[in-house]
Amino acid sequence: MTIKVGDRLPDSKFNIMTSEGPSQVSTADYFGGAKVAMFAVPGAFTPTCHARHLPGFVDNADKLKAKGIDKIACLSVNDVFVMDAWSKASGDASEIDFLADGSAGFTEAVGLVLDGSALGMGIRSLRYSMLVDDGVVTALNIEEAPGSAEVSGAEALLKQV
Repeated sequence: MTIKVGDRLPDSKFNIMTSEGPSQVSTADYFGGAKVAMFAVPGAFTPTCHARHLPGFVDNADKLKAKGIDKIACLSVNDVFVMDAWSKASGDASEIDFLADGSAGFTEAVGLVLDGSALGMGIRSLRYSMLVDDGVVTALNIEEAPGSAEVSGAEALLKQV
């Protein structure tokens, strides 16, 4: 079942790179008590994700924060080392937390799975964005085509904050 506006995020865990190395964080700890703008992509370094989706959030991070967003998160079904490399290769992405959902546990729990097996990519995340307030989804924008980043882009999300 796909998550919807008004639902609480399911219990899950992500990996995130810290200055001490990889660390695990739960949805409750990451999203609890915070307003979070999260966007999910099918894969780090993939063309639309790298060239169009992520840059919009990098460019609009200050605008999102000025509207009361506490954290900006990018999620992908990639391991924490790939997500860290992508963060470092993406210029000034320091305002964005890169959440690694390496085994797709969160992605499956929210019902936003993209089966990229035909392309040799395996199970991935659909492209979407959401606003989360203290663990509850307040806006959800799912792209119909994985190569598009309009509905789930930063500009669209800014209008919903």
